Amino acid sequence: MKILGIGSRIIHQEYGKGVVTNVTSKHYWVTFIENGLETIDIDSEFEVIEAAEDEVDSISFFEVEQSLKSILKKWSDVSEVVTIADKWKGGKLIMEPGDTNLQGKELPIDTFFHKITMVRDRLRVMEQKINSSNLEEQEKIDLQQYITRSYGSLTSFNVLFKLKSQQFVGQRK
Repeated sequence: MKILGIGSRIIHQEYGKGVVTNVTSKHYWVTFIENGLETIDIDSEFEVIEAAEDEVDSISFFEVEQSLKSILKKWSDVSEVVTIADKWKGGKLIMEPGDTNLQGKELPIDTFFHKITMVRDRLRVMEQKINSSNLEEQEKIDLQQYITRSYGSLTSFNVLFKLKSQQFVGQRK
């Protein structure tokens, strides 16, 4: 078995796409796009997208992390890395219809959380676009109030966020 070098790109069934940022005798340290830094066994199952030689120039984890953050900011509409609360990691959302003749739906809670954070990020972008637009001041205020009410409607999902500072905040009284 050939050992992958730092900079190798992989797809892991559980964690998704990632880049190898460190290699030990038993583990790869991989920074995954949606799941952050995880340590996986060298002999675990994953698909190699692009292998880097194990003699590659060694760079620090900090440099890799900064590069990855830069790439994510440039090529996606995600404004920051948002982490799900530890107690929900690997969990599932189960929806049972009131009508027992209908089938329920299960969804990995991490997937649901990702969708919620994307809604939050898109509301923030909309907010910025409204504030920088040529609209009349009163129109900006009116639209801003709709966005604030939308945030308020989404506060039920705050229980999923690891950091309080990343939660939805509605209108304060």
